[in-house]
Amino acid sequence: MGVMNRLRENTGVVLWILVFAFGVIWVLQDSGGLDVVGFAGNNIASVNGDKITFEEYSQALDGQVSNYQQQTGGSMPPQMLDQTRQRVFDNLVETKLREQEMTRLGLQVSDQEVVEMIQGADPHPIIKLYFGDGAGGVDRSLLQNFVENPDAREDWLNIEDYLRQERLREKLDKLITASVRISDADVRAEYIRRNRAVDVRFVALRYTSIPNDSVSFSDRDLQRFYDANREEFARKRSYTYRYVSVDKYPTAADTAATLDDLVDLREAFAAAADDSTFLARNGSERPWSDAYFRPDELDDAISSVVFENPTPGEVYGPIISGNQAHLVKVVDVRAPEETAVRARHILFRAAEGDTEARAEARRNANDILRQIRGGADFAEMAREHSSDQSAAQGGDLGWFGPGRMVAPFEEAAFGAQIGRVVGPVSTQFGFHLIEVTERATQEAQIADFALELRASVATLNAAQERLEDVQYFAIENGDFEAEAARVGLNPSTVQVEDGSVFIPGLGNSGELQDFLAGAEKGDVSEVIELNEQFIVGVVEAIQEAGYQPFEEVRAQLEPRVRNEKKAAILRQRLETALAQTGGLDGLAAAVGEQERTANNLSYTNMVVPTLGRDPQFVGTALGLAAGEVSNVIEGANGVFVVGVTEVHEAGEVPAAEMESLRTQLQTQAQNRVRTQWINALKEDSEIVDNRRAVLIN
Repeated sequence: MGVMNRLRENTGVVLWILVFAFGVIWVLQDSGGLDVVGFAGNNIASVNGDKITFEEYSQALDGQVSNYQQQTGGSMPPQMLDQTRQRVFDNLVETKLREQEMTRLGLQVSDQEVVEMIQGADPHPIIKLYFGDGAGGVDRSLLQNFVENPDAREDWLNIEDYLRQERLREKLDKLITASVRISDADVRAEYIRRNRAVDVRFVALRYTSIPNDSVSFSDRDLQRFYDANREEFARKRSYTYRYVSVDKYPTAADTAATLDDLVDLREAFAAAADDSTFLARNGSERPWSDAYFRPDELDDAISSVVFENPTPGEVYGPIISGNQAHLVKVVDVRAPEETAVRARHILFRAAEGDTEARAEARRNANDILRQIRGGADFAEMAREHSSDQSAAQGGDLGWFGPGRMVAPFEEAAFGAQIGRVVGPVSTQFGFHLIEVTERATQEAQIADFALELRASVATLNAAQERLEDVQYFAIENGDFEAEAARVGLNPSTVQVEDGSVFIPGLGNSGELQDFLAGAEKGDVSEVIELNEQFIVGVVEAIQEAGYQPFEEVRAQLEPRVRNEKKAAILRQRLETALAQTGGLDGLAAAVGEQERTANNLSYTNMVVPTLGRDPQFVGTALGLAAGEVSNVIEGANGVFVVGVTEVHEAGEVPAAEMESLRTQLQTQAQNRVRTQWINALKEDSEIVDNRRAVLIN
């Protein structure tokens, strides 16, 4: 009966194998989302007349809920739910399409094929998983006993059904990808594309070499450019959504309740013999670790409390650090294996290579050093004179260990006496005055019991009800702005395009997209829950699909038309000079520029000195043979003439890479074919989406 128990205990594993076999990624729904009454038998969608029922949908969601909660101990954030809700719908539809294709093609799996998957020379991985002999094979006697056990009959039928469906899926996939062939020539071509490189010499005239105010253009020029590139300004249907929000932050009472919970656990934590078990059993956000920590390796709030007097067996806290509250138990204390210090500094910034600036920075540093040694307060001097962002904190850098600072700074700090200012210390940033305020003499092994500071259910309900109040009266009186002002909320506005994955300022929200897709001007949304806030809003305007008006994009057109004019001027200049010189020799002098070089340019290295990343430049260079010179070319940041001085051929594909590269190309091509195949099926199919009617009404 051991295998029966193992199967039942791992039912989730079996279900997940089945799920992935059909390519279905199920979706997690938040608590309560499955408690829908009256929808039994309703269809969430139909695919060529075949129904996808609400029961199928909710069963998948229920399985995902359990799996996610088991893995994380919490519920999925609302906006992640939105994304996975869409994925589950897409995958249910795709699964139905695959099933229909398997039927249309008459694909079948014989009983003998299933037997071979179970008892053949190379059994299916699921058979090895549950009936393994510990050496990579199958325990045949264990397998036979399970097959003959009447109590295991239902479980065995499920395994057989899975294997049959898995083989069907494999057959369909082989048919879909059968046309994919990667030849030796394909592999060599890809290897050359990745590894061929060139060294070049070139002359470039950057667009920035012409002042903007020296180039003029007319409205007719802008209009011409707009007309020629109009498709760039095509836009989908979009909505102007005006909304208010309430954050889901914990209140002072919520935080106090969490701290009270920690206080109640403190005595039991101190008495616990097994800290790892205590953390896991009581829901700590941080698991047990047997590592030792120096002060610089802990959050400042925790470090300052624990290392004041770290005593093994002592429990410190509650301590609030970030969005968590902690009880920290010191398990053991020892001398640190590496140095760590807490220090503050004053930076007199000066760039490397700027001799004059660095000399002045050194003089200023010495002057302030004399004042500090004469009694001036270090922190006040840092606030007044330091050019580092730590100046606001009196120069305090906190704790740091090896490798955190540049070498000269670290060497000076680790060698300094506590309380004695050293410097000026020269680094690439300038000159520093450094004072070490503390040095680590201990490191501690700790058990950190942490709870996230979350808003309570009552707090979340109050936030939601506040916005539901706005929603109700905004619908009643038609004045969203007045209702927002009545409850003291300031509205924000966002433009949302049909099908946008990301909504500026809000992130992903399928619920908001669903509302907007069926909304009219003036409609008020339901209260929508996001990860960190609740929102409610009104549709202020709807812009139909079309093209952005000329006046709306005028500001985008101007720099592009200006560069177009500059390119024409620079092209003419470079072409005239090139006609005179007949090549690169003398070309730079003819246009008053410097000839430059670039080495090892390739499709994986497209950065050109003075021009930045320029695919046009690199593509042109890679198309030339050694000794060839291009014509005048317009690139991303300027016009140029390039000549290849040396070609680094890729050579033959190393034998060790041949099959690996073939496999990569094969996988990429097969994935493209699968995607094209399923998209073609969708286009040729009648897919009816009833989610809005079934889940909302």
